[in-house]
Amino acid sequence: MAHPDTDLIAIASTGLSAEISPNGAELMRLTTADGRELLWNGDPAWWAARAPILFPIVGSLKHEHHNVDGRAYSLPRHGFARHCRFAVAAASPTAVTFRLEANETTLAAYPYRFRLDVIFAIDGATLTTTGRVENLDDRPIPVAFGYHPAFLWPLPGAGARAEQVVEFETDEPAPAHRIDKAGLVIYQETASRIVDRRMALPDNLFDGDALLYLSPSSRSVRFGAASGKGTSLQVDFHGMPHLGIWAKPGGSPFLCIEPWQGYASPEGFAGPLDQKPGSITLAPGAQAAFTMAATVVEN
Repeated sequence: MAHPDTDLIAIASTGLSAEISPNGAELMRLTTADGRELLWNGDPAWWAARAPILFPIVGSLKHEHHNVDGRAYSLPRHGFARHCRFAVAAASPTAVTFRLEANETTLAAYPYRFRLDVIFAIDGATLTTTGRVENLDDRPIPVAFGYHPAFLWPLPGAGARAEQVVEFETDEPAPAHRIDKAGLVIYQETASRIVDRRMALPDNLFDGDALLYLSPSSRSVRFGAASGKGTSLQVDFHGMPHLGIWAKPGGSPFLCIEPWQGYASPEGFAGPLDQKPGSITLAPGAQAAFTMAATVVEN
């Protein structure tokens, strides 16, 4: 989907600036005070997206279908929010709120009434993004929500690509899960790739697609040089229980660090959304918020 530059909403602090499109409420640029770009540029030769919002599902459903009250609905991988036009509900020099409400198009794929606000706010060197879902229906609704930002790899100011790592807040002895070509969770690796809290990033790491951490103990990760010197990005995801890490195989120029509430269906699961692993259910009138913060750290 095209994102004309004239359509972007800019917010900034003294340490960071961002530009966000109403198309998908997608972050399009993230720039340091000295002008270094941190976000992938969306070159379709590799991957046309930059930081899509994932709603009302994360990952794929079996055959991309689900059933509600005996009727089948088609719902593509990662849901429809990334393809929707959001309204600008509020804006200031340092924050902007984008809003999507159920409409004829969304009801044809997900027959529930909702309001989704995506709030971007900059304070110093931190960009905080909050997705807030409200149930406007008269029955419970199943919800999943995720972030999918693609940061430049190598990260500018963090040294050579081969020296960059993802460092977890705590040790993560549980191995990652993997998905098949249909995007379904199929198996867990036999050993953890995280050693002394750090995961190396060799070019073949993503030959088997994304790494899925379904129950990580960590609530934050750092992306940058193994030495900790130079520029790092710290990604915090308190309250979001799952984490995906992904890049295109073959020397990808970006790395996606993806906090989620929800994940792709296991290979053998074909049940309704309210039974899908990782999803939550909101009662009528209830809300849920999902927050990610990205902080530029200089050492």
